[in-house]
Amino acid sequence: MQKGYDFIVIGGGSAGCTIAARLAEDPKVEVLLLEAGGRDRHPFYHLPAGFAKMTKGIGSWGWSTVPQRHMQGRVFNYTQAKVIGGGSAINAQIYTRGAAQDYDGWRQKGCEGWSYEDVLPYFRKSEDNDSHDNRYHAKGGPLGVSQPRAPLPICDAYFEAAATLGIPRNMDMTGEKQDGVGYYQLTQRNARRSSAAMAFLAPNLWRSNLTLKTGAQVRRIILRKGRAMGVELMDGTRLAALCEVVLSSGAIGSPRLLQLSGIGPADHLNALGIPVALDQPEIGANLQDHLDLYCICEVSGPHTYDRFAKPHLSVLAGMQYLLNRTGPVASSLFETGGFWYADPSARSPDIQFHLGLGTGIEKGVEAMPQGGVTLNSCYLRPRSRGTVRLASADPRAAPLIDPNYLSDPKDRELSIEGLKLTQAILNADPLKPFIKAERLPGPSVKTDADYFDFICEHSKTSHHCAGTVRMGGDAAAPLDPDLTLRGIESLRVADASIMPDVVSSNTNAAAIMIGEKAADMIKADYGISR
Repeated sequence: MQKGYDFIVIGGGSAGCTIAARLAEDPKVEVLLLEAGGRDRHPFYHLPAGFAKMTKGIGSWGWSTVPQRHMQGRVFNYTQAKVIGGGSAINAQIYTRGAAQDYDGWRQKGCEGWSYEDVLPYFRKSEDNDSHDNRYHAKGGPLGVSQPRAPLPICDAYFEAAATLGIPRNMDMTGEKQDGVGYYQLTQRNARRSSAAMAFLAPNLWRSNLTLKTGAQVRRIILRKGRAMGVELMDGTRLAALCEVVLSSGAIGSPRLLQLSGIGPADHLNALGIPVALDQPEIGANLQDHLDLYCICEVSGPHTYDRFAKPHLSVLAGMQYLLNRTGPVASSLFETGGFWYADPSARSPDIQFHLGLGTGIEKGVEAMPQGGVTLNSCYLRPRSRGTVRLASADPRAAPLIDPNYLSDPKDRELSIEGLKLTQAILNADPLKPFIKAERLPGPSVKTDADYFDFICEHSKTSHHCAGTVRMGGDAAAPLDPDLTLRGIESLRVADASIMPDVVSSNTNAAAIMIGEKAADMIKADYGISR
């Protein structure tokens, strides 16, 4: 092997950047961070509204799902980041954590040390919050967390419309409880995206003990006698890990690389001609994701940011941002939303809303030529479980991603209830001055069968995939609660794949928290200063 490092972190995403930066705080520890994608030099990665370009190709692997057998064979675009910063560099910058019950549920499944009270200090450790400093939030951390700079009057009308349905305003949806609607806080600082790469990694790249390699795709983890020895890159370079390999390639990338390395279901690996190092059937199983449904209305005037699609107005928007950091460019376009109930008996909200200040923002979603508004909903506690498998032993091949959406009838029922709730909000009196007509689903969709047909054609991923290398207290779980892989020494996994159940919200803040907690566990195991 070539040069050795104490720790090799595979994947420069939300968790990976956090772990690498935290481990490198001790100057005696040599850390290598490997990222398959490139640097985040393009301005779209830093301008909040650059999100509108992200699901359409920039910084992505370009993967899709297999045909969804419970959704009439639909194939979904499945954006997975391929750039330093990972999902935090291409997402809508929404800072939500999920409910306390999510983490307490992990602990009840044997994940000691992962209750809400256990993880709350790690959320706070990351934060530099521009509005709150209390039990739930903190200032002074690496990650910028800010109030939106560019709300529009239609947002206030949305809050009033929700109130007519008994949904209250919530001024802090990451505080004591999620329930209600409001402005999301955003991973931004000074109206620029605060990705994990910018927040954690960039301020630490001056350290001589921290090495970043971009454009460095890992072919396999090198295993010898049940121990992770290092990694082999696509060009044949082999690098040694003297202490540990830390895999942080996300809920799709992590199980993919484990299987390419011979860790996974033996029958699947044997069929592809991959030598089996560890038969672990649950690697790549337990895939969960939030299926995103949407209602789109045409607006009665220039009430959303769709009007800035015209070239001369785009120029004006750019000038406004340069002058005072406000206007369309300062908007994540989905900075308003909330949480409520499809199932009134649920202990915490099971539906999440994202109000899109325009239409056609994400790939495959319809645009209104005359301007419009979008209200997304997703059911937050899917019972459906899917898989990530290999199409071949070729590490350049795209994986077989199967979220198995709506395989459980309850997911279908409650997803439809959430979509009906978005229609009710958009058709409430306070929004009538802003809305000309509902275009999707529209008046022709009436029965639940109609709604099902509609969502099979008009839906998308929420980009919240998780659970494919789960931790747990049961013997079948691939990971111990300290995130070490059972059956392989010196190999740890730390990203959204470790979640036993996906959190009931966006996943980026939770992935950063996982990175913070993983770094502390690694430091404790190796006596590294904290």
